[in-house]
Amino acid sequence: MSTNYAEFHRRSIEDREGFWGEQAQLIDWHKPFDQVCDYTNPPFAKWFAGGETNLCHNAVDRHLAARADQNALIFVSTETNTEKAYSYRELHAEVQRMAAIYQSLGVKKGDRVLIYMPMIAEAAFAMLACVRIGAIHSVVFGGFASHSLASRIDDAQPTVIVSADAGMRGGKSVPYKHLLDEAINLSAHKPAKVLMVNRGLADYAKVDGRDVDYAEQRALQMDTVVPCVWVESTHPSYILYTSGTTGKPKGVQRDTAGYTVALAASMKHIYMGNPGETYFSTSDIGWVVGHSYIIYGPLINGMATIMYEGLPTRPDAGIWWSLVEKYKVTVMFSAPTAARVLKKQDPAYLTKYDLSSLKALFLAGEPLDEPTATWIGGALNKPIIDNYWQTETGWPIMAICNGVEPAPTKFGSPGKAVYGYDVQLIDETTGEEITEPNKKGVIAVNGPLPPGCLQTVWGDDKRYVSTYWTSIHNKVMYSTFDWGVKDADGYFFILGRTDDVINVAGHRLGTREIEESISSHANVAEVAVVGVADQLKGQVAVAFAVLKDPSKITNVADAKALEAET
Repeated sequence: MSTNYAEFHRRSIEDREGFWGEQAQLIDWHKPFDQVCDYTNPPFAKWFAGGETNLCHNAVDRHLAARADQNALIFVSTETNTEKAYSYRELHAEVQRMAAIYQSLGVKKGDRVLIYMPMIAEAAFAMLACVRIGAIHSVVFGGFASHSLASRIDDAQPTVIVSADAGMRGGKSVPYKHLLDEAINLSAHKPAKVLMVNRGLADYAKVDGRDVDYAEQRALQMDTVVPCVWVESTHPSYILYTSGTTGKPKGVQRDTAGYTVALAASMKHIYMGNPGETYFSTSDIGWVVGHSYIIYGPLINGMATIMYEGLPTRPDAGIWWSLVEKYKVTVMFSAPTAARVLKKQDPAYLTKYDLSSLKALFLAGEPLDEPTATWIGGALNKPIIDNYWQTETGWPIMAICNGVEPAPTKFGSPGKAVYGYDVQLIDETTGEEITEPNKKGVIAVNGPLPPGCLQTVWGDDKRYVSTYWTSIHNKVMYSTFDWGVKDADGYFFILGRTDDVINVAGHRLGTREIEESISSHANVAEVAVVGVADQLKGQVAVAFAVLKDPSKITNVADAKALEAET
């Protein structure tokens, strides 16, 4: 029996203690919390203060009694023609082995582990093993340039870095190790150890005394038991860097209990996934969607989750739909760019497979254009549900919460404000709330932010406050830095950024960080990066560079060589 969503949302704002106290029953607790929300020091919210829990326990261990032999993690690589399903029992064993390796390398509660890996099962083990022992992971998107990686190493100061010899994309090896070695050389902080997963895709140089081989270490820990370390609710679970308008990326710091509760609730109220079903997010673990809805959300909910390495068109444009059929996927999550890529392919691929298990396709990360929404909705004959959120929030700010009360979608809109978020449109000049329908304003949220959102910027509380909570005139409100309008029915429409962050295929990229990376090249004197419209990706970054010695660029080959180097 559905609930009235307006009332559900109202209660989440006006009765936070009661509302979130109920949602907290969706997870396991080692020690009950004393207070649902401690907001005595705005804008810093401490959710479920006094409680103790563990994210890995809630994602893995608690399911062993009822579903040990059910699929938990399904790894599929069309790049290496690898497919392996891990049951909850097998995932539990692999995570313990990785956790034992960490402990043997000196990692303890509160230490950081930087994960620079492709979309392989070992990356999931690495993440879950961190939160199992109270370590804090920081996943960096595989293939990031050494300059960008170095800045994240210096900020997170990891005890251990986990990496691999290479990723694969489009049938080509993408080596990681030389980028990692260069990043460590550039960074002031040096990790004690580098744990390498050797896939046999690329040769690499081993640094004696620092680099250790994962397969060798795993063989030593096959039967080691590593219990979950119970941590306080506010203990950081991970750091995930997001682009900003300054060169230094911001480390979004996530707590443990609030995040676990928020994801558990979202799986019920927004995504409507059920234990025993299969969830397929086509994102990457280097981005927030990968954290929340490849790894943690589905597993917390007792679902199987597909971890996919490859392109949506390789070996053909039917690959994703074949996985939906094979594993009876009920919930799928992707980006509008991926839908636009598939739109260019033979539509017969969508009718070739049995997609009857699929309940809905969720799209996020960038605006969903009407032609793409119309095409994919008609081709699948399934609900296409947009949702809007940020790395900072960890889960949707706006969506259609069909798990609470079914509601129609509107083209171009990610839906209504999600429960827990007191969203307002603010006049940029006056700081006053805009109540008139269809009038442009800055999308902002009254504090406290709901569970699961960033606690602070890693190591920099002042930056957290100055970046997110001071831009609204005469008010302490969280700014999304996005323009939007709200119609008379309460549906929001996102109009674009208020700052210098561009959105490329659903990924936020700071122009300043791209400029710094390019300007680090020896032959670049000055550079400016702007975002320009692109039919496929929404926006692409275009760099205008002034060279120190233009005479070195005498032909197209020289120009392409410089482009490759930067």
